[in-house]
Amino acid sequence: MENGEKQITVIDEQGNEQLCEVLFTFESEEFKKSYVLYYPVGAENDDEEDIEIHASSFNSNENGEDGELQPIETDEEWDMIEEMLNTFLDEEEEGE
Repeated sequence: MENGEKQITVIDEQGNEQLCEVLFTFESEEFKKSYVLYYPVGAENDDEEDIEIHASSFNSNENGEDGELQPIETDEEWDMIEEMLNTFLDEEEEGE
């Protein structure tokens, strides 16, 4: 994996597997969960401005491996994720 990039396979509502690039992961003390932000592989080649970024929570299991992705259920979590994403994107822009 170059540049620490990581890919995950996500199963959508229709049961289709989709390969996704991990944008970043982080942990929240407040919600006692880990979160992953990701987007479908190939999306970045379409149109830079229009990548649909998805977010899920997950808990690491005892082996330190990532557990099942869980949907995000509360507005408070979405607000916190949006804030983290905006901070991440701002830092990316400054780095260019």
